[in-house]
Amino acid sequence: MNATLRINAYGVAIAGRAILIGECERNFVWFGCGLSFFDAGSAGVAWQREIESAVAWLRRGGVAAIPTDTLYGLAADAFNPDAIERVFAIKERPEGMALPVLLSGWDQLGAVARDLPPAAQVLAEAYWPGPLTLVLRRAEGLPPRLTAGGDTVAARVPGHPAPRELARRLGRAITGTSANISGQANPQSLPELRRQVGARVDCVVSGGPAPAGAASTIVDLTGDDGARLLREGVVPFAEIAALVRT
Repeated sequence: MNATLRINAYGVAIAGRAILIGECERNFVWFGCGLSFFDAGSAGVAWQREIESAVAWLRRGGVAAIPTDTLYGLAADAFNPDAIERVFAIKERPEGMALPVLLSGWDQLGAVARDLPPAAQVLAEAYWPGPLTLVLRRAEGLPPRLTAGGDTVAARVPGHPAPRELARRLGRAITGTSANISGQANPQSLPELRRQVGARVDCVVSGGPAPAGAASTIVDLTGDDGARLLREGVVPFAEIAALVRT
């Protein structure tokens, strides 16, 4: 590549708005516009097939269980009301709880959020791809069920190739809620994932790096007082507050 790369706080290389995960050091396969790559060996080929199958299911309103950089998640087309209902049914998720969304990159944010404050770009450049979720004003066109009828949406670009590649190939955001039955522990391994939701989803993406097992930090950027912490996760809120103030 001719682009100049920089490494963000979570070891992910970023080239302008194109996002590249930097976990492998050999034999890369580049997808599409260079948004992600994975080992080009037999495992990489199998992974590509899993991604292709998952995208096909998502286009038909299906739900896939996938790894992310934080936890295993349930991926569905975030703009498909029927698919969103399926996610709620699979999780047995209570009414009134919104679903977060995962993006392939910054360029997909405008489709799910509006009136972006300057702090959104500052934090995205510092921590995306990575374990930081931004709560922003929802864009028109998002299904009300996704946001539980509210005016905000929680979005992030994950530091894992699977959800980013799904969102890129689908052409829009995917859901990113954890792949557990409500009230049960988050799966920490593929066997646990299959035990909890394997029979409920249409497919399971098993390739790629395993989740780190720690949740993302969630900050609300919709107020007049900068970033407000909703959940402390991997990214220390003190770092976020300092960046927003500068």
